[in-house]
Amino acid sequence: MSENLTLDGLTAALRALRLLVTDFGHLPAPTVRVSPIYPDRLELSLHSGLPDFEAWREALGLAADGVTCHVQGDGRTRVLRTVAAYAGAELELIGYGDVRAPELVGGVA
Repeated sequence: MSENLTLDGLTAALRALRLLVTDFGHLPAPTVRVSPIYPDRLELSLHSGLPDFEAWREALGLAADGVTCHVQGDGRTRVLRTVAAYAGAELELIGYGDVRAPELVGGVA
């Protein structure tokens, strides 16, 4: 992060956001983060379930094999993440969803 960074220094991320709103305004609303620590990065987080993440991933044409997956929150939350270049910015797409409880069959999980 530069101590002298101005709002203009976030141009790449903000331009990407503007284009996303124009082109994909019909998609589920993400939490949006732009930071002077990573001025060229635009983060979109979807906390409403993994189908919303998939809708964004597919709309952006991002390959499924570029998605990483891990579990957090004592095994209760699945996290999908992918990073791609978009309109001169680094776009980080993150989705959070519940881990399904194991189904009991014959009293055994």
